[in-house]
Amino acid sequence: MIDSFEEYSDYIYTGFLIRFFAFLIDLMVIGSIQRLTLFLLDASLLKTLLALFIYLLYFVLMTKLNDGQTLGKMVFGIKVVALHEKNLSWKTVLVREGFGRYLQKTIFILYTIAIFTPHKQHFVDLLTDTSVVTINFLRLLERN
Repeated sequence: MIDSFEEYSDYIYTGFLIRFFAFLIDLMVIGSIQRLTLFLLDASLLKTLLALFIYLLYFVLMTKLNDGQTLGKMVFGIKVVALHEKNLSWKTVLVREGFGRYLQKTIFILYTIAIFTPHKQHFVDLLTDTSVVTINFLRLLERN
């Protein structure tokens, strides 16, 4: 396993556009889950809260239980890694995917910071010392 991601070239880190397209796939999956589970509820505060809960729960559980990948990330061959942890801890995942997704859902511009940071990290990645990497490049580096 790689000890520190900071010593590697920028090409291992996934750029904004690939991450954005993976996010769009995740939104389609989440939207389908929400429509299937919430179709009986009228437009109400409860429906809104349950929709938010499904949104956050999807990202938290998929990221933690699938080694840093959601369905969208699987399609594009990318995953979330902790820069200074061997595996993603529950604390890191809850902060990144729970608090972070909620914050970035309300302030979308925070995602675009990934365009300008060295390890292509958005705002919450910077807070949690995580980034998104391309799995094929990661495997290549682990072999060497």
